[in-house]
Order: sequence, then structure tokens, then C-alpha cells
Amino acid sequence: MQRPLPAVAVALLAILFCPAVASAQDTEGASIGVLADDPLDRPAEVMPLAASSLLLDITQSGDRYIAVGESGHVLISTDGSEWRQSANVPLRSTLTAVTSIASHVWAVGHDGVILHSGDAGEHWEIQRRDPRGQPAAGVAADDIRQGAPLLDVLFTDANHGFAIGAYSLLLSTSDGGKTWNGSRINVLDNGKAAADAAKAQSEQAAHAENDLQSSVFSADELAIGMETDAHLNGIARTASGGFVIVGERGAIFRSRDGGQSWIRSQLPYDGSMFGIVGYEGEHVLAFGLRGHVFESTDLGENWSEIPTGSELSLMGGSALANGGVVIGGANGVILHRARDSEPLVLSTEAAAGTIAKVLPAGAGGELLIAGENGLSRFQPK
Repeated sequence: MQRPLPAVAVALLAILFCPAVASAQDTEGASIGVLADDPLDRPAEVMPLAASSLLLDITQSGDRYIAVGESGHVLISTDGSEWRQSANVPLRSTLTAVTSIASHVWAVGHDGVILHSGDAGEHWEIQRRDPRGQPAAGVAADDIRQGAPLLDVLFTDANHGFAIGAYSLLLSTSDGGKTWNGSRINVLDNGKAAADAAKAQSEQAAHAENDLQSSVFSADELAIGMETDAHLNGIARTASGGFVIVGERGAIFRSRDGGQSWIRSQLPYDGSMFGIVGYEGEHVLAFGLRGHVFESTDLGENWSEIPTGSELSLMGGSALANGGVVIGGANGVILHRARDSEPLVLSTEAAAGTIAKVLPAGAGGELLIAGENGLSRFQPK
């Protein structure tokens, strides 16, 4: 039986990632995200105000920026100010994440879709689609991940990449996305994951009176959080070649063998992380619910919390050189630091609404912002 998305995950998907969802029911056995009009049946429509619609991620491909979002919208710009919409997107599913290697670009989203462009976003082909009731190749019709949204994508070169999503959905490719393999994250059974889970449960019980925790999760939701099929929200690779995936309820997955196997552990916080960035060595930085940011220099074995001065949830960000970072989130909040020896500096771009992604734009420190109010530029003070 399919586990329903917990209330917090439903809210995130329905409000931020699922503007076109006609119904998202948090009830046992119900379909999440049943669309009134199947977005896989028609190509994306070119809209005059697409650059002001909900955009959820941005990447840079050569000398151009590419943004993706609701209704299959793909926007292209050479300067980050003037945007034009690609007229060659073959579907209208919401696209949640995008990445690039030179002129090759991949976007993922709802209905388990993966799109590829070989010409920096001009033309797109469907590499994978997995709508509810129409399983993708190799996916069982009763698999709980069948039809699940994909929430992040990462390629290490033009051939090797990963896509992750709800219900521990983890896909990999070694041929540029012509074929995608896997359906569930392969957690290495060395006893440590179980020990970490037991420790996290103990800590949750010990902090049952904590106002922050009790205001976010119910007892049932906390129990769900310890199940093995945690929703996977963000993936990053470090210069050492290691990978870290962050997900709901503070779940962390680490791999040092190229993603063949993963070790599960827990952050020192029970809330979900929505994004992660990687740096030199084994340095990673994760961010998410209620303004929490955690940093690790050993590929997520140990974490330290970084003060943010905000309790607004953080949705998307980008790594800068020397351990720097820019992160955006709810109500236009932006966090910035130039290098890892400096504190995070808080600023706000209220006109942007909820920010889904922040990307550096040029050497002057200006930022590109994608979010609920579309695309904009921002100069932090």
C-alpha cells in the first residue's frame, strides 16, 4: 500500500512544487497530485508571462542560463535579465530541477519525467516518464515510487548522472540518460544505519516537549519519518568523489563508491533538509526547514549547525568558491557568505516571494533568483 506523503511534504509539493495540482490528498491509498488535465499529453505552451510564473531551478550551460518550472516552462537567457521561452518542450509536467554538462542539459519533475537537451535548452526529448497507472520500463505497477515526482538531478559528466525523488526514488544512468536504472536507494547494511535510526528515535522521544518539533510534526509523522523510504530532496557531490543525499526528517545518505551503495544516518535535527551543496575535499552544506543550516567536512559523518538568524525555510542555493554559499527561501529570505570562515549574512528580497533557487550571476556579486514570482536579479548588500 502506498504511504501517503506526510503533511509537511504535501505542503511543500503542493505549494512550492505543485501549483497545477488539482488535488493532493493526505489519506491512505490516495493519489498525490492527480491532474485535471494530463500534462504528458501536450507540449508546453509558450506564454507571454512565463518568466513571471513559478520557476523552481536555474543552471548555467556555457554562456546561457536555463530556468525550469511549472507547466513545463523552460526559460533561456544570455544575460540573466532578458528571458525567452523554449518552444520545444514536449510536455507540461512541472519541472522541479535542472542541471547541465556543457551543452547537455537535463530537467526532472512530476510524473517521474526526465528531459534532455543536447543544444543548451533549445530542443528537448523525453528520456523517462512514469505517470501513475502507466509504469516506466522496469517499474512494477504496485511500486510505491511509481508516478512519484523527481526533485533533484546531478550529472558528473556527460554520461553519468543521478535523479532522486519521493519515496526514496533513486535513478542512475551511465549513458547520458538513454537508460535509467534503479528504483530505491540501496542502503548498505552494516548496522550503523539502524543504530543511527534508533538514536534519532531516542532523541525524538527525549525532546517530545520541544515546541519547535511539536509544532511541525505529529507523533504519526515522526514515526513515518523513520521508515526506510524517506523522500529524497537534494543531492551533491564533493571534490573527493563522494555523494550526499538529504531528505525528510533529517535523513542523510552517504556514498563513497560512486553511488553503488549508501549509508544512512541522521542530522542532529529532526526536520527535513531541502537542499545541499558540495565543495572541495568532503565538505558539504545542507539547508532546509525552519532556517536550519548544517555543515560537514567529512561527507556527512559529523555535522555542525550554522546560525542563520531566521526561522524561514530554505529551499535552494548554490556553492561559491572557498566554502561560500548563497541560499534562498520563504518570504524572499537570502543567506550569503563569501567563504567558509565568515558567518551567514541575512538579507531579504520580498518581491521575489518564496525563493526556490539562487545562482551567482557574474563577478559583481549579483544573484539570479527563481521562485514563485518568476525570475529576477538581486544585489546583496
